[in-house]
Amino acid sequence: MKVHHLNCGTMRAPGAPVVCHVLLIETGDGLALVDSGYGLADIASPGARLGVTRHLLRPALDPQETALRQIERLGFTAADVRHILLTHLDTDHAGGIADFPDAKIHTTAAEWSAARTPATSIERARYRPTVWAHGPRVVTHEPQGESWHGFAAARPLDEIAPGIAMIALPGHTRGHAAFAVELGDRTLLHAGDAFYHHSVVDGRDRQPTVLRLMERMVAHDFAQVQDNHARLAELHRSPTSGVTVVSAHDPELLAQVRAAAEGP
Repeated sequence: MKVHHLNCGTMRAPGAPVVCHVLLIETGDGLALVDSGYGLADIASPGARLGVTRHLLRPALDPQETALRQIERLGFTAADVRHILLTHLDTDHAGGIADFPDAKIHTTAAEWSAARTPATSIERARYRPTVWAHGPRVVTHEPQGESWHGFAAARPLDEIAPGIAMIALPGHTRGHAAFAVELGDRTLLHAGDAFYHHSVVDGRDRQPTVLRLMERMVAHDFAQVQDNHARLAELHRSPTSGVTVVSAHDPELLAQVRAAAEGP
């Protein structure tokens, strides 16, 4: 499989510019996305689609950053995208799904339930039903079975492509997930919003205050978030795991994996 690393949503939060790191995976049966970033509908109607958080995050909302436009520049079409794998249903991760009406949308059963029947004030604030108002084909999964590098449960997604797995990683949201993609001798783990800043996993630098506060403020279960931090840091630092860990929003990690993918 070939993986392209896309930024589908530059955001200019004060003191902490971030990205929307989306994976575009070329499989033997079309394309798959891990997350979608912002979409054209978000750009057309930011008030209805993004809510008040747009004033804090200050997304660029550039049509050329959408997954659709970037895919088209690579020579593909919207119809080539067969599957979209969502770490969760916040708009900066799922806003672009309407640009790919033929794609199957994959999420955990817990996340789809939280989005459709929010049970807390945080859930009621974060989910925007306009994101799925176009009636996508949603496929829900229950990650079960063997653990994955210390995480409770994983589900291979062989129906999409061998070597892709969904890992249950609740905390940021009720049904948050990560996705592992096997790439030869290494595995890429897109951890979504399980952490925001590279300092959490590599110990370098210091997480910007605005990200630290935001992470706590929007967490479904902050204790789980902290537990995920510890396990992801251990995985990232292990010389034998063979796993490269990235988050959805860290521009430095995006630059690193892009450089590695491009080679010398």
